[in-house]
Amino acid sequence: MKWTQTIDPLGNLLLSALVAAIPVIFIFWALIIKRMKGYLASLLTLLIAMILAFVVYGMPVKTIFFSAVHGALYGLFPICWIIFGAVFLYNLTVDSGKFDVIRNFMVAVTPDRRLQALIIAFSFGAFLEGAAGMGAPVAITASMLVGLGFNPLYAAAICLISNTAPVAFGSVGTPIIIAAHVSDIPEMAISQMIGRTLPILSVVLPFYLIIIMSGVKKTLEVLPAILVSGISFAFFQWLTANYLGPMLPDVLAGLASLFCLIILLRFWKPRSVWRFEEEPPVTLETTKMYTAGQIFNACVPFLLMTVTVIACGLQPVKDTLNAWGNIKISLPGLQNEIIGPDGNPVLIKPLELNYLSNSGTGVILAALISIPLLGLHWQDGYKTFLSTLHQLKFPVITIMAVVGFAFVVNNSGMSVTMAMALAGTGALFPFFSPVLGWLGVFLTGSDTSSNALFGKLQATSATALGIDPVVTVAANASGGVTGKMISPQSIAIGTAAVGLIGKESSLFRFTVKHSFIMLAVICVITVLQAYVFTWIIPSYTKTSESVAAPASQTTSGLSYLAVWAFVVTCISVTVLLTRKKESYQNRKTGSLHA
Repeated sequence: MKWTQTIDPLGNLLLSALVAAIPVIFIFWALIIKRMKGYLASLLTLLIAMILAFVVYGMPVKTIFFSAVHGALYGLFPICWIIFGAVFLYNLTVDSGKFDVIRNFMVAVTPDRRLQALIIAFSFGAFLEGAAGMGAPVAITASMLVGLGFNPLYAAAICLISNTAPVAFGSVGTPIIIAAHVSDIPEMAISQMIGRTLPILSVVLPFYLIIIMSGVKKTLEVLPAILVSGISFAFFQWLTANYLGPMLPDVLAGLASLFCLIILLRFWKPRSVWRFEEEPPVTLETTKMYTAGQIFNACVPFLLMTVTVIACGLQPVKDTLNAWGNIKISLPGLQNEIIGPDGNPVLIKPLELNYLSNSGTGVILAALISIPLLGLHWQDGYKTFLSTLHQLKFPVITIMAVVGFAFVVNNSGMSVTMAMALAGTGALFPFFSPVLGWLGVFLTGSDTSSNALFGKLQATSATALGIDPVVTVAANASGGVTGKMISPQSIAIGTAAVGLIGKESSLFRFTVKHSFIMLAVICVITVLQAYVFTWIIPSYTKTSESVAAPASQTTSGLSYLAVWAFVVTCISVTVLLTRKKESYQNRKTGSLHA
């Protein structure tokens, strides 16, 4: 039985929009006023949306139910699948003790607090955001800075502010993947649009960060390091986002910025070492030296992840793997059974389980290959696997509920109602697009969830105004990154990491003004992109059903996979040879001492 969406069920667009906004208002209230746990607030929001879809919009119960199921399953795969792979790989590195090598190597590079902030909070934090996300970057980098002797409040605040630039591409591109799905705009187009916005912020952010720490005069003393850090990061973020896709901009840009800064410090040092006036004692070892082989071995899991995700992102490889393993499931009551206000069926893509080509599978494969290379037993890997499942149980529930809510709101037409009302702002709408993203991330703590909530609304509103929707959808993600530093979840993670539980209000007051300043910059950039620099908007076509890969593409995909296997083999052999060499040297040293 077909059902037709209604834009204005109450006969007054403003009133209908207010009713449609009740679930959004509720989640704001639940998170800000009631301080409800994220998973509980998300589940209740989903329930409220389902009730409104039935009572106000007249949506059939069957269609409501399967819309929620469709969204929840999409939240589980590929979104949670990708996040699980990234966190699993990171946890393996920690459990093997190799992460201590990475950490101690980076903090031993320089004693200057300004440069330590650039290396750890900005560059390494961006890399962690791209590889794992889920609050891990702030927790890890803040605890590292405190271990070095940073004031705990400063450590948490600096890491939260630094975490701005990479958030849109976090967790191996997950926010952009969900934005593409709900808006029907290709991932690559959104990646390119964001990759032409955030690099502007990325260039300025290191300079801004050091000014907060030490003032303008002391910032100018390390200007070469600031320029190298910011420009290298922004360049590789732009390059990767525009030519490789949304999966690796943070990983590659973070590594590039890190390596460029370390290389600079081999040939240049600031005239004086700057430290805070009053600092707690250093608790982290900074003098331990590691061989190049030890550092390489510790970085191998992330290297394997990078190589594998790049391979999975190549279209010939995707086509080949999809030809081998790709299941499409059409849920009842959805396909061709929802009619839009224009009288045409609403395009609802079937649930696609591309379990071989999905980047999450690639990350998990890299993690599995890393287990013996990290010196772990398979039993250890299994324990880490189970602990990661336990660690992510509530985030998984939250994501599934939020994405399910987004699908109900979109399929019922509630998002169209809010979009049409919001479109009443007319020419000012591009200015407010980043504000929506900012609100979404502030409330949910996740750019992914924000894009799920508002991605469709952004696209629909822009289309109604004659603006290219990729501008506003990308603005939702770009504006969202500025809300991350004041999100209640982020504030809680930051205070917990540095031992300031109960001081959340102090950290919030520290970061809130910086959040508004950066949001204003993104708003202005979005307006200029929408009306002045329209040539910057990428060309694209709406996403459509995939077709079978031609034989030539399949052959090409096999060739790429062969190259990937060769590279992985070379990395693995290098690790084994390095380990054997170090073992021999240790035995030799031991016999000499004996």
